[in-house]
Amino acid sequence: MIELYDDKYYMRRAIDEAKIALQKNEVPIGAVIVSNNQIIARSHNLTETLNDVTAHAEMQAITSAANYIGGKYLKDCTLYVTLEPCQMCAGALYWSQISKIVIGASDSHRGFRTMKTKLHPKTKITDGILSSESKVLIDEFFEKKRKLK
Repeated sequence: MIELYDDKYYMRRAIDEAKIALQKNEVPIGAVIVSNNQIIARSHNLTETLNDVTAHAEMQAITSAANYIGGKYLKDCTLYVTLEPCQMCAGALYWSQISKIVIGASDSHRGFRTMKTKLHPKTKITDGILSSESKVLIDEFFEKKRKLK
C-alpha cells in the first residue's frame, strides 16, 4: 500500500519551495518541516532577497517551525530539504534537536558531511529522496549563472 504522505510527497513540497526561490533568482533550495504528518513550516533560500548570508532555506524553516510550535526544540519534527545542509544549517539543526532530516541531493563541496559537522546524536538522516529532481534545479541555476558571466 502506498502511503499518501510519504517522504517523496514532502520532498515534492520542498522542491516546490526551491522553484519559488528560482523565480526570485535565489539558489533553488527549498525546505519544509513536518510534524504529525502536517507541514508546519515552508521556506526557500532568501539570501539575495534579504541580503543576508544566513537566510538559507533551513534557517528560515527552523525559525518558522519554532514559532509555530512555540518552542525552540523540534524533537518530533522532520526537515525535508532539497540539498544537503551546509555547516551553518547543520549547527542550527543540531541545536534544534530535530528528530529527522530527509535530504534530496548531496553537496560534496559545502555539505555538512564534507565539513565533518555533527548533528544531534538522536537525529536520523534519510538520503537521496528525489535527488535527481533537486540536483537538476541547482545545476541548471548555476549553469545559467556561468553563461551570464
